[in-house]
Amino acid sequence: MKIQLIRNATLKFYYGGNTFLIDPYFASKHSQRSFAGKSLNPTVELPVSVEDILSGIEMVLVSHLHPDHFDETAQLALPKELPLFCHPTHLNTILGMNFTRITSVEDQLYWRNLEIIRTPGEHGVGEIGQRMGDVAGFILKAAGEPTIYWMGDTIWYPKLEEIIQTHKPHIIITHSGGNRFSDDTPAIVMDKEQTIDLCKFASGSIVIATHLDALDHGSVTRDDLRVYAEQQGVTASQLHIPADGELLEF
Repeated sequence: MKIQLIRNATLKFYYGGNTFLIDPYFASKHSQRSFAGKSLNPTVELPVSVEDILSGIEMVLVSHLHPDHFDETAQLALPKELPLFCHPTHLNTILGMNFTRITSVEDQLYWRNLEIIRTPGEHGVGEIGQRMGDVAGFILKAAGEPTIYWMGDTIWYPKLEEIIQTHKPHIIITHSGGNRFSDDTPAIVMDKEQTIDLCKFASGSIVIATHLDALDHGSVTRDDLRVYAEQQGVTASQLHIPADGELLEF
């Protein structure tokens, strides 16, 4: 199997003989508003063309509808007949975008030879977490392939430990940018400390850290995470921190 990080949370999977995207975010550099008052977003361009990203795509998973995960540019670029899987609370909104083959993942379903299991997440804590709304993670399974846990926009909290213990994923994909709206508000996704806590908890899993160096409210860079991992004894063979456009093969 292969996983290509496009940018932020957008990933292109070659898995179980299928090619699909998670959270397509195609906006051009500085075409969106700021989230933290530091810069327009995204802060970097796509590493490859939209045409290249869409080449061979057979299905799309959408975790939630925030503009850094499923933006208007992607909504317009994606073929409307592509199968699209989403959180149940987002179904009606996506129907309004004129996609014709939308399925909400209530708990678990099969598409072709893939098993897709929706997992919960907490997109922050307290009032901010409530404002962020519903998000999804996904467990992906296919015969002859490593089990993947794509955590989505979530902080690290005890329920995720249960998910890892239940499904025993070979590969865990995190959102590790420690994104926050100001210096005095809590992070709405995992930061470097939580990412390393996860690595230590799931010491037998490969961890791929994404959602880095693309948005103005990120508080953790790739370099920050890499240095902290080394300090904590987490090796590069366990924790992968891909660059935008990088293709990983397992």
